[in-house]
Amino acid sequence: MFKHILLPTDGSELSLRAADTGIALATKLGARVHAFHVVAPFPSLAYLVDIIQANQEFYLADAVERAEGYLKEVKQRAAAAGVPCESSHKINDQPYAAIVKTAVDRQCDLIVMASHGWRGLNRLLLGSETHKVLLHGDVPVLVCH
Repeated sequence: MFKHILLPTDGSELSLRAADTGIALATKLGARVHAFHVVAPFPSLAYLVDIIQANQEFYLADAVERAEGYLKEVKQRAAAAGVPCESSHKINDQPYAAIVKTAVDRQCDLIVMASHGWRGLNRLLLGSETHKVLLHGDVPVLVCH
């Protein structure tokens, strides 16, 4: 059935629980997993270019270090379950687009991700990356809450 499962993570407890669900499913199916994190790019303002340039380097170094920590946690969980796991991160200001593209590029046949369960005004204003993945992707998505 499913042989390669994408596990997007933002490092939150909810996303780690979704990763655990994906890893457990991979164990039962004899599948492999790919842990993935999207790093938000550094916001810049054209009139502050010199100041921002220096801060952007520090921001990206810190953000990539955090991403590697999140991915390491998922890889350790997969290793403990005996599930093959690769990982990657991408810098993108649209996480859902990076997730959908990675699923296609890595030939994943399932995405397992968390829904943060935003309600009311937050959901209306911020939307849900999970919801956007469901709308824009062609790969099946298992949503964990």
